Amino acid sequence: MSIKKFFSPLALPIYVFAAAIFLGAALLRSPVSHAGAEVSFLDALFTATSATCVTGLVVVDTGSAFSTFGQVVILLLIQLGGLGLMTYASLFFYLWRRRVSLTDHIAVGQSLMQDPSFHLGHFLLRVVACVVVIEGLGAIGLYLLDPRGFSPFSAVFHSVSAFCNAGFGLFPDSLMGYRGDAGVNLVIMALIILGGLGFTVLVELYRLGRERLRPRERLVPRRRLTWYSRIVLTTSAFLILAGAVLLFLGEMHTGSVASDKGAALWAALFQSVTCRTAGFNTLDIGHMGEASLVIMILLMFIGGSPGSCAGGVKTTTFRVLAAFGRAQMRGGRQAVVGRFAVDEATLNRALTLTIFAMGIVLVALLVLCFTEGATMAHHLAPGRFMDILFEVVSAFGTVGLSTGLTPHLTPAGKVVVIVLMFVGRLGPIVFLSVLQGFQERPRYQWPEQGMLIG
Repeated sequence: MSIKKFFSPLALPIYVFAAAIFLGAALLRSPVSHAGAEVSFLDALFTATSATCVTGLVVVDTGSAFSTFGQVVILLLIQLGGLGLMTYASLFFYLWRRRVSLTDHIAVGQSLMQDPSFHLGHFLLRVVACVVVIEGLGAIGLYLLDPRGFSPFSAVFHSVSAFCNAGFGLFPDSLMGYRGDAGVNLVIMALIILGGLGFTVLVELYRLGRERLRPRERLVPRRRLTWYSRIVLTTSAFLILAGAVLLFLGEMHTGSVASDKGAALWAALFQSVTCRTAGFNTLDIGHMGEASLVIMILLMFIGGSPGSCAGGVKTTTFRVLAAFGRAQMRGGRQAVVGRFAVDEATLNRALTLTIFAMGIVLVALLVLCFTEGATMAHHLAPGRFMDILFEVVSAFGTVGLSTGLTPHLTPAGKVVVIVLMFVGRLGPIVFLSVLQGFQERPRYQWPEQGMLIG
């Protein structure tokens, strides 16, 4: 077996990601990173993985367990995981071959090659400019809205964490203290949404906005949103609004916010935004109704858009599968999304990604049921299965929300969640593609035979 296969463009991001996590764990394990009691290596590794994978699940409180140095390390890991490995790994793929194969397209999440006029240097500058401007404006907004609650460092930390969809916060109750604060809610939601759209869409929106501000020249048509960006924006808007309505209806019957409909609306909208896949919360997740938890699990599994800071199977996958299901029910041959039909290669990728994602979630769920005591009689541990399922999907989707199980995970359970976050951030298809790279493609075909289905 050639050693080049171990260092292929598909495998290299895995090694870089793992190296960043272990380096971060070593720094967080250092006494200079601790504010009080010592943090074990497993907890430091868990925190480093959660930060680099922009997840937000924590086994120790970030604001009290780590010193300012430790919090800066976490902040850098969040920025690296949200921007670096999404952008720089993609750029590496481009430089490696100057063209993109089908496998590489899957690996980079189709984040760069939507534009045929793609230029490496220009794109990188636009990405950095977008990130600096958005995170800077978010930090300024948070500081001005509440200078006491958000110190300059805290404002920057929460702005970066929100844009990178990490969900790390310096408050022990996340953002529950700002449940009814419209200003803080809007700033955090805006950062989360922008971070979850994908840099291709952000750069395109920036171009359109700049063009609209310029005087229009005669006979020069204005640029319009591409088909891909329209699908991303409309699908994201649909999931946010549908999730908010369903969460509002679910929580109005639990009693947690039933006394204040205004707060319930804000909380439902915020949770609909954040569980795809930011991890902040203004409600106590452990006290939410099971109907609301099921809705959040579905949203967490879908996640954000390709080429973004978010995880999950992605909004475009959901849209393609929805179009495929509709076509099958109507007897159509093509899955139509907007003004185009999706090609067979894209449909196969969507189906493969969803199947492998569900398989990983089910395997992790079964393992955690054994490690976290869900094998006892159901009446002795009611709700335990839902807690574990929620934890698994949250880790795989790099969301960071929890019903309260994370701090109480066993050492084996922490290892399982670490692996889930790692696989979820890079994507199961990347690992599948790496494994396929070690296999020799068969030079023959098996005879085909029909089979009864359903």
